[in-house]
Amino acid sequence: MKLAYWMYAGPAHIGTLRVASSFKNVHAIMHAPLGDDYFNVMRSMLERERDFTPVTASIVDRHVLARGSQEKVVDNISRKDKQERPNLIVLTPTCTSSILQEDLQNFVDRASRISDSDVILADVNHYRVNELQAADRTLEQVVRYYLDKARRQGTLQVSLTDEPSANIIGIFTLGFHNQHDCRELKRLLKDLGIQINQVIPEGGFVENLHQLPKAWFNLVPYREVGLMTAKYLEKDFGMSYISTTPMGVVDIASFIRRIEEQINKLSLVLSTEKVNYEPYIDEQTRFISQAAWFSRSIDCQNLTGKKAVVFGDATHAASITKILACEMGIRVSCAGTYCKHDEEWFKEQVQNFCDEILVTDDHAEVGDMIARIEPSAIFGTQMERHIGKRLDIPCGVISSPVHIQNFTLGYRPFLGYEGTNQVADLVYNSFTLGMEDHLLEIFGGHDTKEVITKSLSTDSDLTWNSESQLELNKIPGFVRGKIKRNTEKFARQNSIVDITVETMYAAKEALNA
Repeated sequence: MKLAYWMYAGPAHIGTLRVASSFKNVHAIMHAPLGDDYFNVMRSMLERERDFTPVTASIVDRHVLARGSQEKVVDNISRKDKQERPNLIVLTPTCTSSILQEDLQNFVDRASRISDSDVILADVNHYRVNELQAADRTLEQVVRYYLDKARRQGTLQVSLTDEPSANIIGIFTLGFHNQHDCRELKRLLKDLGIQINQVIPEGGFVENLHQLPKAWFNLVPYREVGLMTAKYLEKDFGMSYISTTPMGVVDIASFIRRIEEQINKLSLVLSTEKVNYEPYIDEQTRFISQAAWFSRSIDCQNLTGKKAVVFGDATHAASITKILACEMGIRVSCAGTYCKHDEEWFKEQVQNFCDEILVTDDHAEVGDMIARIEPSAIFGTQMERHIGKRLDIPCGVISSPVHIQNFTLGYRPFLGYEGTNQVADLVYNSFTLGMEDHLLEIFGGHDTKEVITKSLSTDSDLTWNSESQLELNKIPGFVRGKIKRNTEKFARQNSIVDITVETMYAAKEALNA
């Protein structure tokens, strides 16, 4: 548990609620004090869905503290069971209500005896895991619960489908472009002649989870959510899974070849025809995706050698780093992630594609790193967008957490061949092109005559005199901020308080020395 005004990943109960509310006809009850019950507002604002099952808050107030929560929690579960008739009710505390150390499993056992719905308690340690880890665990818990139930009832279906099929695991509400990515994955699989067996949790029904083992293999597009479920299905049912993220032409080709490998392996057992997807990869890469062509164009070559910083969840940060370095020739000065629990995998993925690696959930540390490197562009989360605005560095958003403008109404996948076009556009448009910015300044497109200090420090210990201000205003806007920061850095190092034109030239000479 952490007290902060900014967190890259939210508290554990948010992850549980995201998974529960992604399923159809599943109701979540949150045992929490007032103030923790903001999930419905957040989801309705960001996801822009017409219809979703709201989360019920079982409020912990002074009356509950005086006589205990059991009656209230059980009554809420029973009431929702009668009103909504859900297939499943998930009870979760928050990190705040967990302090009470109540036996919630006993509440669930009691409610189960008087409810027609299935009732489970989210098996998550709210003090040790974050939102993404809790979501991963909750999805695995729900899948395990219903497959165990199907085993007991004799309704478990383990015979494979006649045609190649796949489960897509980990698409869920409030995910970064998850809905668009899911559509693109479905289109890709259709092109490959592969049926969709189940998509979970988004839009799925828990009563259909017993059909998961019918698929030939599982796809886990994002490491953050779905990997635990895929590993459980592999261990208990022998189902292979593919966790390669199909983002960028190189990894898409690798993803499709892994699918080909899985299908041909099973074709020996099932006596079906083998497949060869190389012609499809070649056609899509050369003629359908514009990204491969664009990377060889003069426009993209103008970006060669420019410095970029990448920061986000492990999946998106690793994929974007490889796209920038391998496919677009852009130097990644630092690649980072806030998924500290996946640090080993992340370092293994990006170590050969960037100058340095940063694994932290402290936004101040990320901001200091960006201020030190002074990249031409940032690719990160909503926080890196804020940092970029303060430093006058453009930022393309490539990962959660994000604000409402990144829950687009238009179709903007990051995965698949259409995703390569979207990523290429995002990268190219995120860089400030010097001549463009200079022309906008000349023709009054920017109000840039007022020089603003762009740094993460609030220090105001330096004074620019009128002559140095005038000299600074003569410098083109696209490099003015950098020159101002370098001059102020030189002045502080040499204990200079009043910056003159001479100080500016001295700083320039020191930099070139």
